Amino acid sequence: MEKHMDVKGLLILYTGHGKGKTTAAFGMAFRAMGRGWRVAVVQYIKGKWMTGERLFSAKQELLDLFVMGEGFTWESADLSRDQAAAEAAWAKTAALISAGDHPLVILDEITYAIHYGWLALDEVRAVLKERPAHVTVVLTGRHAPRELLDDADLVTEMQAIKHPYAQGIPAQVGVDY
Repeated sequence: MEKHMDVKGLLILYTGHGKGKTTAAFGMAFRAMGRGWRVAVVQYIKGKWMTGERLFSAKQELLDLFVMGEGFTWESADLSRDQAAAEAAWAKTAALISAGDHPLVILDEITYAIHYGWLALDEVRAVLKERPAHVTVVLTGRHAPRELLDDADLVTEMQAIKHPYAQGIPAQVGVDY
């Protein structure tokens, strides 16, 4: 039996308006890889920036990173393209989860795709509920629907107390991306 097969897969949700949702998810990825698990990350929104996680994942045997977004929606000139990217990301996600080859699957910023109506919540919930018993799925993003909060085994809401943006400090390499 593989070392992850006896673990009960959980549904974990990091949401809220504070910074740290993706950071927490990647912390879990690091922990899982330390245990020899294969980890898949599907990024739903990020796409244009060369992020630290992209650079890091290229060097990791156990980490499969799929950057499928078209960038931040507030920068988009064509939301239909963003929706098509979200649908393609969802097709990839559903296949990854059902295959069960990655005991940890992170769906970075998927809640935005649900919030904007690009993905059907009922379909997402069905795939999550039917996942193999050993697969843990982590969802990140703001505006998590009540149904996902109810379905999740663990929910953490990141609360913004203080942020450098409010002081005019832009996103920092190595800290924010």
